[in-house]
Amino acid sequence: MAMQGAGVQRPLGAYALFQSDDLDEARERVAAVFCPHRLDTIGRGARIAARHHHLRGERVSLNYIEYGAKTLIAPGLLERFYLMQIPLVGAAAIANGAEHYATGPGQAAVLNPQDPTTMIWEEGTRQVLVQIDRRAMMEHLSAQLGHRAEEPLAFQGPMDLTTGAGATLRQMVMFLVAEADQGRVALGAGLMGRQVETTLIAGLLEAHRHDYRDRLGRVRAAPRPRHLRLAEGFIEAHLDQPLTVEDIAAAAGISARGLQMVFRQYRDTTPLGFWRDARLARAHGDLVAGRGSVTEVALKWGFSHFGRFSQAYAARYGLSPRDTLRAARGTGYQD
Repeated sequence: MAMQGAGVQRPLGAYALFQSDDLDEARERVAAVFCPHRLDTIGRGARIAARHHHLRGERVSLNYIEYGAKTLIAPGLLERFYLMQIPLVGAAAIANGAEHYATGPGQAAVLNPQDPTTMIWEEGTRQVLVQIDRRAMMEHLSAQLGHRAEEPLAFQGPMDLTTGAGATLRQMVMFLVAEADQGRVALGAGLMGRQVETTLIAGLLEAHRHDYRDRLGRVRAAPRPRHLRLAEGFIEAHLDQPLTVEDIAAAAGISARGLQMVFRQYRDTTPLGFWRDARLARAHGDLVAGRGSVTEVALKWGFSHFGRFSQAYAARYGLSPRDTLRAARGTGYQD
């Protein structure tokens, strides 16, 4: 990401909190958003050249921080929040509890709030940071498990941002930053804002290693009743075709009423709701991969009413189909 010179726009520029060469001011202003911490420059006569931009949501905030000098940052326990740090320029050495690793533009740090943290940012390091409320993270995890998560969630090591779910999560964060820079705020109050925050929380759980990963895998692989397995298999095999409850029930060898009951008990939805969500998931996969136009993808997966498709898609994924495709093709924030 090229950001050389004073005239170049920085991420979240409309949400600037401060720019300062005063070390004490930088420490106090950053602490007001995150937590009290030690902040010192490394090297004689080093100029801090600090800058912080901050977009606040309800459970998640987006931040941009840069330090011109090599910097020691020691917050101890974060306590209230998890913190994902995505380097755009530079590198950092991270110590978070027993975890010790380095990050750069291809690796993010995810700091656990229950473990003491010390970091060294190299000179000129610039990062986008996603702050996630600890309670919101644990509540989302508990909902995925189906019971309360008793032990603290602990992420492990650096997160790969170059492939798979890590690359997708980074792309989503940077797209949201780009949208904010265009005046389209996507965090905070309202259904859409909350859905975007939930998607970020879920994305981090999916993208990075943590101590609940195996347990979540077992929940997702839990045994299903035979009729449900048959119904879901039939639906998956006919996603691009019009279906009725009677079609699905006949394939599963159960009455339509019985089918409705088993989906409600085990999936908390209806058979046609499951069919719709599965088609939305396939459409989402095509859009994220940049395969075709929004109209082509919608028609491919049986959505002929484009307005209803857009509404259902946005309610599920927190972004419109058009915005998802823009992000996939790199027409959001360029970094």
